[in-house]
Amino acid sequence: MAITVDVVSDVVCPWCLVGKRRLEKAIAALAGKQEVRVRWHPYQLNPQMPKDGMDRRAYRTAKFGSWERSLALDAQIKTVGESEGLVFAPEKCQRTPNTLDAHRLIWLAEKEGVQDAVVEALFRAYFTDGIDIGDTPTLLDVVAGAGLNRERAEAVLNSDEGLATIREEDEQARTVGVQGVPFFIINDAIVLSGAREPSAFLEAFEQASEESVASTEGNTCGIGAKGAC
Repeated sequence: MAITVDVVSDVVCPWCLVGKRRLEKAIAALAGKQEVRVRWHPYQLNPQMPKDGMDRRAYRTAKFGSWERSLALDAQIKTVGESEGLVFAPEKCQRTPNTLDAHRLIWLAEKEGVQDAVVEALFRAYFTDGIDIGDTPTLLDVVAGAGLNRERAEAVLNSDEGLATIREEDEQARTVGVQGVPFFIINDAIVLSGAREPSAFLEAFEQASEESVASTEGNTCGIGAKGAC
């Protein structure tokens, strides 16, 4: 039986990228013995963020109480990232973006069959290259480079297409109790909260085959001052 993994995430959550990589390691460990389908769903950590984002230092200082605390958290995620083969370069980031449009294009990317590539590109653009993915032309460059048709993506952003769906999915996640990301739902039954180790995903895959239900917690990015993002 194929396994479906629904991932609730935000593209400005570093733990979501760590969780993505660990999920991928678990899937690779299956060595093709079982089909795993991954779908990405929206969750805005900063739903009240201005359309053009905010200065990152100002935002992080307000959120964590001091710039020093922000730097300590950045150092932590850089260390974790290195262990997963990821490069986090928060010093390159000048702005914390509004991610609504990014989520709309992730939604479009699923329809076009390039969702994973677009999600990966957005994560890398923000965390490794320090790119402002809230800037529309820049955002379009990133998703086009990942295989999404630029004209189609631009048409979506110039309309209300996908907007209601993103807001509904985000609200639904909060309604069912999602308070931080990443949040993984396996076969609509097994829940993993946080950037779990590959072994946790493998165990969940096995449980999914047995139609079991489980819930565990790990590192997440949370609303407001919750989490480490």
